[in-house]
Order: sequence, then structure tokens, then C-alpha cells
Amino acid sequence: MAEKYAKHFLLNTETAIEYAREVLDYFDADEELGCTEIGDGNINYVFKVFGKTSGKSLVIKQADTLLRSSGRPLDMHRNKIEAEILKIEKSLAPDFVPEIYHYDEAMFALSMEDISAYKNLRKELAAGKIFPALSDELSTFLADTLLPTTDLVIGRAEKKERVKLFTNPELCDISEDLVFTEPYWDYKKRNVIIPENASFVEKVLYKDKALHACVARLRDDFMNHAQALVHGDLHSGSIFVNENGIKVIDPEFAFYGPMGYDVGNVIGNLFFAYANAYWTKPENAEFLSWVQKTIADVFDSFKTKFEKKYDELVEFPLYKNERFKKAYTESVLADSAGYAGTEIIRRVVGDAKVSEVTSVTDTALKVPLERSLILLGKTFIKRTDDMKSGSDLVQAANDIFDCAKRGEL
Repeated sequence: MAEKYAKHFLLNTETAIEYAREVLDYFDADEELGCTEIGDGNINYVFKVFGKTSGKSLVIKQADTLLRSSGRPLDMHRNKIEAEILKIEKSLAPDFVPEIYHYDEAMFALSMEDISAYKNLRKELAAGKIFPALSDELSTFLADTLLPTTDLVIGRAEKKERVKLFTNPELCDISEDLVFTEPYWDYKKRNVIIPENASFVEKVLYKDKALHACVARLRDDFMNHAQALVHGDLHSGSIFVNENGIKVIDPEFAFYGPMGYDVGNVIGNLFFAYANAYWTKPENAEFLSWVQKTIADVFDSFKTKFEKKYDELVEFPLYKNERFKKAYTESVLADSAGYAGTEIIRRVVGDAKVSEVTSVTDTALKVPLERSLILLGKTFIKRTDDMKSGSDLVQAANDIFDCAKRGEL
């Protein structure tokens, strides 16, 4: 490796080309290369380097000493965590994870497959596009990547080594604040609430002590239940899709935590697509029907695939006990409902919002949209054990959305 890459410096579109040519054995030596910066995230810098004749391309994702959004210092080793989890997920779910070509410890640069043939799932759903296989693909990814990383499957020593490797304090700290603290106790004064919903939020979030007890349990499990290797930020902007399938990216927040956190994030973000269409495109009956079915099918299919994989992979006699298996599975599903609730609430009232909410500017629609999502999140958090099936989740949403439409919130 060239001496100039022995110490970290921030790449740009020119030096990324030089880096690709001098470090990565990917392009022909004499091919002319181009580069564009494609990252629009809050954390890293992302470059696409491409050959102008061959059509070959790759992506370089680089960490810097400061968050690009806020300038906050952040450990650059987060990119190593991302590289390592992508390798593990690639081995477990090869169809759904991009190929990793190289990780550079000195430059904190991760080079990987270019997936620009796939589109951002959040944006595709916002455009009303339907993907018939989406629920099957999402549920397969979740079942294939979560259970095999638990103590139920891998050896105890390997699991403990992985817990150490994937200890991710700085990014977990962000989640502990933005997901599990500030939506219920705005101690940093960062919540962003429209004036019309300020008193509503005060009543139903800030002053609901029963809700706080439920959130405290979910927060405590997030921080202390090192159950499985989770993506940690599995929203619909981290999932890319086309007619051939999905690709899951951006696991910088990966750590060993409760499985339900990943499942709940997927479910919660699908509800944003449903809620946005319900309020802004009620005439799109085909999409509304499909997205409801997709939400229910992700939950139900995950359960089915999880149980099947459990029977295939779990060998320890005590864990093969049917009573234990049933209780374990039910706890994962209950967690999934609860974490779907925390994801929904934090994206509505916190400062890291989603476009399905922010794009609605008509106050007559925005007020009930936000209120109905907040109440849906509360329902999932406070009634985790009642959410036994995907239809339970969807029915809860329909009941609340319909009440909001009648002006009863």
C-alpha cells in the first residue's frame, strides 16, 4: 500500500480515484476512472468510483473524526464494526448484503459493491411502488441474520468475543438518547413538535408514567440484553430494493442487543409508508392494501421462518425444549412490537424525523397524522404481549387512524 495512505486523511472525489487505483485491486491499471460523492447521510462520506469504459464501479465509505452533520467527535472505528457485521451478514444472507472488497484500518475506509441498481426503499414506497416479494425478503433477512448470531446457535466463547468486538458505545449512546429518552423526557430540548400538537405530546408522552415504565424496560433491554448481533438502524432508508430483491446497508449502529430491535425498526418504518398514504393518498387503494398486507406478512413470516430455523440450528438439549422455544419466540415478537412503537414515536417527536411525516405540510392532515402515529406507538409499547400476529398490528393502526380521521383524537 502506498505510504501516503498509512495515516488517515479525508478523501474527496479526486483522491478517491487515486485511492481506488493505488490501493484497491479492482480496475484495470490503464482505465480512466471517474468519481462522484453519493453520500447524503449524517455520519460518513461515500464515494462511487467507476470505470469510464468497463462500466465497473465500487463504493468507498469513509469515516472522519467528526460527524459530518453536527461536527460532533465520533470514534472512526465505527467503520470497522460496519465492515465486520457486513461480512457476517453476507455469510448468513448472501442475497441481501453487498459484497465487501476491502477494509482499510489506517484510512478507516470501507470499499464495497456498488448497489446503485437498487433504490432507496423509503423513497420507492413514498412513490407508491409495490414490491410483491418485499415481505418475504425482509422476513428472510431478519430470520437468517438474527437467530444464528445468538448463544442458542454459536458457541459461548465465540459469542462473548463478538460481544466485545461489536461493543459500540458512542452510537448506542445516540440511540439511548434519541429513541429511549428524549421522546418521553425532553431533557436536551431537541424535540421538534408542531405547536398544534404540543399539549397533546405533553399529555400522552411526557406525563404518562405507565408508558414510561414500559419504555424503561425496553431501554434497559436495549442496553443490557446482548441477545443477537443486530443491525441497529434498520429503517427503510437502510434498505434498497428493485424487482430482483433487496440490499441492506449502513449497519454503523450494529451491536449485540435484542433481536426485536431490528424487527421492530422494519415494522415501524413500514407503518410510516402506510400512514403517509392513508392521509395523503387515500385513493391509492391498491398500495394501501398491499402495504398493510406487507406489514402483517413481515411479522408473521418472520415468526414462521424463525421457528423453522430454530428447529434446524439449535442443538443444546435444554434450548430444544418446546416450552422454552415457545416462550423465547413470544418474547422476541413482543419485543418487536415494543421497539416498533419506540421507533414510530421517536421519528414523530424527535429531531431525526422521516420524510413520510415531514413532507406533509397541510396542518389539517399533519396534526392527525402525527397524533395517530404517536398513539399507535404507545399502543405497541404498552400492549406488547397483545400483539400476537401481524393482523393485530395492522388492526391497531386501522382503529387509531380511523378515530383520527373522525376527529376523535
